[in-house]
Amino acid sequence: MLFLYIITFTLIGSILSLAGSLLLLVRKNISENLSNQLISLAAGVLLGVAFFDLLPEAAETAGENNFFTPVLLGFVGFFFAERFIHLFHHHHGHKGEKTPTALVLAGDGLHNFIDGVVITASFLTSIPLGITTSIAVAAHEIPQEVADMGILLSNGLSKKKALFYNFLSALTALAGAILAFFFSDVIQANLYLFLSVTAGFFIYISASDLIPDIHEKYLEDKKFATALTFILGIIAVFIFTKIFEG
Repeated sequence: MLFLYIITFTLIGSILSLAGSLLLLVRKNISENLSNQLISLAAGVLLGVAFFDLLPEAAETAGENNFFTPVLLGFVGFFFAERFIHLFHHHHGHKGEKTPTALVLAGDGLHNFIDGVVITASFLTSIPLGITTSIAVAAHEIPQEVADMGILLSNGLSKKKALFYNFLSALTALAGAILAFFFSDVIQANLYLFLSVTAGFFIYISASDLIPDIHEKYLEDKKFATALTFILGIIAVFIFTKIFEG
């Protein structure tokens, strides 16, 4: 039953991210507006899941172990992955700078694979945490996939080929989830480490990657809509966790 939950919610996230890519092919303006709102929502949801779900669970399962160190390692690890390997988060590309197609696909595939592992580790903790983590991952992945689709198209790929490559990349999340499930004994034995590192990932993505986008969007249109969506994401996770606590 747990395996079914993991597969279902991993697939839901992959399908939603592909739907965002498909929307870019149909209506570019709509997809850009939706992407801006989803970036704000994802920033709030990621922070909410990190502080209301992952860190409390990590503290509970850590016992006498220090769970703050792996949080910091997760944060710093993602910093180096983004800064030096450039395998993640292509939507910050500079004007005139072209990201090679192979790098986009490799980065997206690795990122999705890690997402799958994160989802499985969360479900191994509890089903409610697995669901909230899946929502956080999906909210972040939709604008990410839209951005990647835009890069693939700008690199000269046809719409069909770009969508197909995005589909293959999305499947790596399923591979990560399944592989992690087969090593569930190892994950459960070190659960606080996985939860803490995931919290560090989520905090980094939200604080250094997504929130700057919210500020940038505000400087463009001077509207508070994205800020409100950001707060809504945090409140939604808080309410969700309180419901399941009861």
